[in-house]
Amino acid sequence: MHIKILGTGCMKCNTLERKVREIVEQNNIDAIITKVTDLEQISRYGVVMTPGLVIDEVVVSIGSVPSEKQLLSLLKGEK
Repeated sequence: MHIKILGTGCMKCNTLERKVREIVEQNNIDAIITKVTDLEQISRYGVVMTPGLVIDEVVVSIGSVPSEKQLLSLLKGEK
């Protein structure tokens, strides 16, 4: 699984990255986590409000930090 955190370094972006890393570690999820800060790359995903969360090239969250329960569900591929 490849996870991308889209954001320029705002507080929400940093919080999302921290939460995702914690959940991946705590649940032994096999994932590569990348932080994307370049605005041109972020805009390619259609994200105009950060943070954005991309899992395997699919945008799953824009403009907010999902709850830990929601993040775990997204990372496990649940709907």
